[in-house]
Amino acid sequence: MGFRLTPQDTSFFTLFTAQAQLLVEATRELTRFLEVDLTKRQMVADRLKDLEHAADEATHELISKVNSSFITPFDREDIHNLAASLDDCMDLIEETGDLIVLYHVGDIPEGLAEQFEILGRMAEVTAEAMPRLRSLKDLKSYWIEINRLENQADALHRKQVAKLFTNSPDPVELIKIKAIVDGFEDAADAFEKVAHVVEGIAVKES
Repeated sequence: MGFRLTPQDTSFFTLFTAQAQLLVEATRELTRFLEVDLTKRQMVADRLKDLEHAADEATHELISKVNSSFITPFDREDIHNLAASLDDCMDLIEETGDLIVLYHVGDIPEGLAEQFEILGRMAEVTAEAMPRLRSLKDLKSYWIEINRLENQADALHRKQVAKLFTNSPDPVELIKIKAIVDGFEDAADAFEKVAHVVEGIAVKES
């Protein structure tokens, strides 16, 4: 178990919250793919790339702080895992959003709006939970809600894939769209991994 920080030092928790808030911004940006025409989708992808770079910087700052701090709020490995897991969420959102542009997708696949909505809620719940890491209280509702949302994302993903294989006459188009819906499902799984890391920390430190 790591040593606890003094009550005045909240920088680790501030950085975790900043990481999660960037995810909220990224999931909000995703919805713009549903609103803009084809000529403006690159702008959305570029904005996601900017957010991904900002998330990388936040992650590096966290890791650097861990490596240079004698006292940490909890186990160093857990801090590394949480920072990396949050970063994975952003990477998957940015990479899959970029595929929408790179694959020259025409109409946004049916069901993707609901997928974006679920990811947005997962990001919001995660951002709300990060400040509570300081006290490690009132976190159970967070990982329960993330698990519920991930189950919802799984069910939606299965329906989307089934519909693709049933209705898509073009095998190339099927491969493209499946890569996109799979990518956003992977992002939902990544949010669940963050919740598992937080749950593990709470159990270990209780």
